[in-house]
Formats: sequence, structure tokens, C-alpha cells
Amino acid sequence: MVNFYLLLFIICANILNANSKQDFENKVRNILSKLPSTTKAAILIYNPLNQDTIIKQNIWDQMIPASVTKLFTTAVSLQLLGKDFKVKTKLITNDYNIKDGIINGNLYLKGFGNPLFTSTDLESFADKLVSSGIKRVSGDVVGDDSYFDNIYSREDWIEDERSNVPLPPISALVLDRNKKTIVKKVKKKQRYIQINLQNPPLEIAQKFREILLRKNISVDGVAISGIAPEKVYDIDESSVKLDDLISYINKYSDNFYAECLFKILGAEFSKSQGTYFFSQQAIKDFLKKNDIPTFATEIVDGSGISRFDKITASSVNSLLERMYFDLVNFESFYNSLSIAGVDGTLGNRMNSHINFRGKTGTLNGVIGLAGYLKTAADDDLIVTILFEYKNGSYNFYRNIQDEIIASLNEWYKSYSAE
Repeated sequence: MVNFYLLLFIICANILNANSKQDFENKVRNILSKLPSTTKAAILIYNPLNQDTIIKQNIWDQMIPASVTKLFTTAVSLQLLGKDFKVKTKLITNDYNIKDGIINGNLYLKGFGNPLFTSTDLESFADKLVSSGIKRVSGDVVGDDSYFDNIYSREDWIEDERSNVPLPPISALVLDRNKKTIVKKVKKKQRYIQINLQNPPLEIAQKFREILLRKNISVDGVAISGIAPEKVYDIDESSVKLDDLISYINKYSDNFYAECLFKILGAEFSKSQGTYFFSQQAIKDFLKKNDIPTFATEIVDGSGISRFDKITASSVNSLLERMYFDLVNFESFYNSLSIAGVDGTLGNRMNSHINFRGKTGTLNGVIGLAGYLKTAADDDLIVTILFEYKNGSYNFYRNIQDEIIASLNEWYKSYSAE
């Protein structure tokens, strides 16, 4: 008799839970009914701990991810490189004895994709030489960006994409985001405007040579672009940890940083040079090895600017699930995401009472959102909501995403209490 009542209790509980889940599905369907009929929508909400799919819709439809792409770039980077990997810019020379106050040879500025390197850092390199007693450089000042290839831009990927300003050159040696300020006369008045560097290694070497001369270090040679020899003497280094870099990329959706990191992936994966081809292969290899669905999924850049990037709600969910169970890297990945109502691209969305961290994505006619919702019951839910639309403003679709997450947050309070 006891077994009968226990069985009855289990059956009733399952029925209640099923009804409760159906209530939430109905709520979401009602929210989605506000969408124009031309809208393409894919949704997947999933509990990774008990493998419970709470709601799914069109999870295998191929969608444009926009900046949701950055989740792939940063996740694979953490896996391949590790959170403590340093993204560097180095000052080196082929002279192994600099104690005599002379660089008998060349000075090299060698870049390894560090997108945060600034003029202040370049000044610090020069100050290091001054403090080391260097008075003269007998050779050239050489800018070396051979860690990446010299394909600095790929405008064909973003043809007719009006929502994004073309990126500065993506080079291994970077200074001030590869921009410089010039004076231009506009209607007889001087205006200060920013333009992109055309030849980053050469122009950065030229600026460094000017700084050295200003600091009374004579340079016999000229500023050129070139490749440093394998055996060199390290003078100084400026770097950023991957942990910090991915936070800039995910919280603030920095396209330039993301593209630099994408090429770093290619360089480290291939052990040769950062190219877009090797970067794509690094992503593909990660997806394959971790059983993340590759159907209808293609990552062609690091930022999501390109409409040639394609994903499914299922592949995004699987990526987030893989990171969730990564005991080494999940904390860094999770902390890099924007916090709803607090910071980054989600700073003005939802509110801080909804404990959601995620990555947004926006292009003309494309709105994406993916991340983790921590419920009142301390469960973590993976949420992916992707829209492609023809009518209406992007704020309308963002509000739909936010309404779904708010409803999920409220519903789960009662669902988990049953």
C-alpha cells in the first residue's frame, strides 16, 4: 500500500511539473505572438545540471549571430591558451650586450596581437632604454608584425553593413587601436580628426624613432618594417592577460579586440602565423573535439561583424554548456560576460534583481542574446534567444528578449518550489 501511494505521489508531481512547464511555454508563446510574422526566431532554454530542456523552438535553424560570435572566440581562446596567457608587445634587439650604452644593431618592436598597447606604453619602452643608459642605436628601428599575416582588413565580409564602422587594420603590432590624430582644415578652421594607420609596423616604428630622438637617444638608421631574428635580447615587454582581454571583448563587445584575439587563435593553433584560415580551423577543431553541433554553424571572424557567420541555438547552447562544466575556465568566462542592469552591453537592460549574465549581438535586422540565468533556487539556466527581423526597431526585439528572461525568472521560483 505504501508503494502505491509513493507511486501515486510521483505521478502527481510529474503531472504538476509538466503542467507548470506548459504554463511557462504558453507564456513564452504569448510573448512571441507580438513578433511580426516575418520574424525568424530561435529559442533554447536549458538546465545543464539535470539536462532539462525547458523550452525550445527552431533550435536547428541557421541564424546570424552578430556579436554572439564573440562567445565562440573567447571560449575557444580560454581552452586553447589558458586564462593566464599573456598577449604581448615586446621591445627586443639583436645586440646581446647593451651595458656599453649603445645598441650595436637594430631595435625591434615585435607585436603579438596586443590590442591594448598605447603611446603611453611606447613612451615607457623609451624610458626603459634611458634608464638602462642607452645613448645610441647604430641600426634601424624595426616594426615587426609577422606574428599575423598582412591582410589587415576584409571589407568584403561586411559589404552593405551600415551598422558598423570599418575596423582599423588588424595587425600583430598595434598602437592606439591603430589610429592616429591629424590636423585637417575644414572651412578655414583646423579640425583634429582620427584616421586609421595604413602601414602599422612602419608607422609605429617611425613614431618610436621620433620618441627616442626626443629623449636624446641618437638613431643612426631609419624606421622600417621587418622581421626580428629568432635569437634576440629582450629589453622590455607590455602585456595583458587573456583573462582581462576577454572581459573587454564580452562585456563591451569590442570588435577590434575580438578580431585581434581571433588571429592570435590562428597563430597559436597553427604554431606558425595568425591568419583567418587558421583561426577558423581552431574554432572548428574545438567544436569537433567537444561534440558541439557544427550543423549550420560557421564562424568566419572573431567579432560577428560578418553576416557570413552562422550558428544555431543548439550550437550556442552546447558551447555554453561545455564552458559551464569547465572547472578551470568557467569562472573567467562567466565573469567576462555583461551583467544585466549593471555593466557592459546589458547595463541598461532588465535590472540587477534578475541575475543574468550574457552576450548580446546586434546587426541590421539581427538581435541575439545568450548567457546564464541564476535563479532564486540557485539553479543555472542556459538561455539563447535569436531573432532576425524585417520590421520594427531593435529595441522592440530586445524588450521581447528581456520579457522572456523576466518571465523565466519569475516562473522558475514557483517551478522549483513544487
